Amino acid sequence: MKRYLNILFLLLLVAFGACQSDQHSEAAAETTYTCPMHPQVVQSEPGICPICHMDLVPVAQNGADKGELMLSESQIALGNIKTKRVKLGDVSSNTILTGKLVLDETQTDVISSRAQGRVEKLYIKETGQTVQKGQPLYELYSEELLTLQREYLLALKQNQELGEENPRFASFLEAARKKLLLYGLTESQIRSLARTGSLDARVTFVAPTAGVITDVAAAEGQYVAEGAVLYRVGKLGKIWVEAELYPQEVANVQAGDEVLVSVQGFAEEAVPASVTFISPEYRQGSQVAVLRAELPNKNEQYLPGMQANVSLPGKNGSDLVLPNDAVIQDASGSHVWVQTGKNTFRARMVTIGEESADNVAILSGIQENDKVVTSGAYLLYSEFVLKKGADPMAGHNH
Repeated sequence: MKRYLNILFLLLLVAFGACQSDQHSEAAAETTYTCPMHPQVVQSEPGICPICHMDLVPVAQNGADKGELMLSESQIALGNIKTKRVKLGDVSSNTILTGKLVLDETQTDVISSRAQGRVEKLYIKETGQTVQKGQPLYELYSEELLTLQREYLLALKQNQELGEENPRFASFLEAARKKLLLYGLTESQIRSLARTGSLDARVTFVAPTAGVITDVAAAEGQYVAEGAVLYRVGKLGKIWVEAELYPQEVANVQAGDEVLVSVQGFAEEAVPASVTFISPEYRQGSQVAVLRAELPNKNEQYLPGMQANVSLPGKNGSDLVLPNDAVIQDASGSHVWVQTGKNTFRARMVTIGEESADNVAILSGIQENDKVVTSGAYLLYSEFVLKKGADPMAGHNH
């Protein structure tokens, strides 16, 4: 009896060894080799990568026939894998225009010379600088202003000596004071003149309003007439963004529409702006029209000359629309990754249609409300090749 048990035990060992050998042979047969840096390179034998010449590493095709890829929560977080449900839309709904911030011309003030004279000093000599109300702008030498100062001091002296006896001198003093104000002197300068009694043909003029200097029309030492333009100052409470429209884009927007503006250099989300003007004709020698939108600028953080992107409103469409980054295109065609379960994804071949700068129309391959990967699709592709050792679209017909 013992002899038969020994023979039975020996047969079991042989059978187990054969099974293990078959499993190893099957695993070896299913092993493929790929490049860690270029997972699209897949070979059935060891070798080197034809792109970077690194040694290929073995990858077992565990479950390659299933065509699905399951990731852990940490892999999804690290890979920034994001999905969205497919909806009907219009490819042109996110048409992006390159724009530029410019001053609101309706908010521009002209600062002109209040008297005839010579510009002795310019406190601001460059455009683009901001100026505050009451800030010194220029110094003017004017005999006319010197005469007005004499008249004011004379009226002041007469009112002090004879004002109690004759009230008319008080009205003469007030008239002389108002004339100095009309010529651009401030209340503080007039009080200083009354207190010191010192005449000065060189008078400093200050900014009547706050804004940004858009034009410096005078130079030091220049003789100017009364009313000559010295500065132009634009206000920044509101600012315009201007962009160029091509003929096929003009029909997608009209005055009163809301557009989204992203100013370069600012990380916050796009800011809504209202379209106020679309030029009725194309620019001379080109096929572009000008779009102008009004952008709020309460904190005056946006400055003229900054570059911006303008996103046009879209129309309701009948195509399934996805971001361009969701679609992977290679020699076999185009495919997307669809979420089929929790942390589980499958590649699907799709037929694409019209494309824009950001979106692409999907004609077939997926359905409305399918959850499609919009961020990290290429990482899923690489992970599939590394885990499965095969192209996720191998065997699919386009």
